[in-house]
Amino acid sequence: MTGRALSPLTLDSLDRLPVTCRGCVFWELDPVAAGQAVRAGQADFEKEAWVSRTLLEWGSVGRVVSVDDVPAGFLMVAPPHLVPRAVAFPTAPVSGDAVLLMGGRVLDEFAGGGLGRMLVQGVAKDLTRRGVRAIEAYGLAAPPAGTSTEQGAAGERPDPVAAGCVLPADFLLAVGFKTVRPHHRHPRLRLDLRTALSWREDVEQAIDRLLGSIRQPVLTRS
Repeated sequence: MTGRALSPLTLDSLDRLPVTCRGCVFWELDPVAAGQAVRAGQADFEKEAWVSRTLLEWGSVGRVVSVDDVPAGFLMVAPPHLVPRAVAFPTAPVSGDAVLLMGGRVLDEFAGGGLGRMLVQGVAKDLTRRGVRAIEAYGLAAPPAGTSTEQGAAGERPDPVAAGCVLPADFLLAVGFKTVRPHHRHPRLRLDLRTALSWREDVEQAIDRLLGSIRQPVLTRS
């Protein structure tokens, strides 16, 4: 791929997200409020309001990747106390020194080009410069063979949108995360940035060394 570029995820770049993600408030609202927002047709407004509040309180909430100026994917991240859904998982809570990697996606037509890894690198570099010590995420593990249904976060009924908003555990492991609390469906995983923080004189090199030996991951929605 040529012409690949990362940019901060801000209010100006929200419209560059895939349509289904632009109106998804799985992470930004608690389950009851999220359902109400969707039924009222207010999901886009609520997502924009959350991004605005979080930008003011904390700063950039992720990265968008483009290929030849065409939006190809994104990742979102924020402190867990700003993410209502962060407490709704069986492996909660997120560690006190970590921020939460919420959700993300690489569009199917750009799969296999290393954009998922590029997004993680971009987020990690930004957070390292801001003094964050670690990133944690709730993964979505593959169901056991022969399983036809799945439980959502904290025992909720299956939700196709929710399943698409939780990053695959295999992807997280492929980009350097380690499991810190196992679970059959929603393990909590961690990427420790302290090594990179100790090399602050060259953050680019530090992150590349931290993630450089990993295999090629794929972040798409099945």
